[in-house]
Amino acid sequence: MELFVAGLLRAMDYKTRVSPVGPDRGRDIFASPDGLGLEDPRIFVEVKHRSGAIGAPTVRSFLGGRRPGDRCLYVSTGGFAHDAKYEADRAAVPLSLLDLDDLVALALEHYDALDVEAKRLLALKRLYWPA
Repeated sequence: MELFVAGLLRAMDYKTRVSPVGPDRGRDIFASPDGLGLEDPRIFVEVKHRSGAIGAPTVRSFLGGRRPGDRCLYVSTGGFAHDAKYEADRAAVPLSLLDLDDLVALALEHYDALDVEAKRLLALKRLYWPA
């Protein structure tokens, strides 16, 4: 899932770095316009592919250590609990929450711009239906 989200960010004109398996120092993906984090926005991404909703403590933990000027994105296929959404709204660092529906909408919107690796992870074919 991390590789697909990174591919989606690349389709949106960001350069990405995916953290290796294991301890990821609080981020699964780092994205920025230059790939080095020297140009704003610096985007820290956490990706959770599970059935349960993410709660506020998990969101707070992800936001810990972020600096002013950082931007954060939390992707959870299981969605977010109400308290997690509240936590994101009041965070000092801008944080966007993407659930499965949001991820699908972005994937469809940017599918044509995805690179080969990302399209391999989500292979779709355009279907034309007569009106």
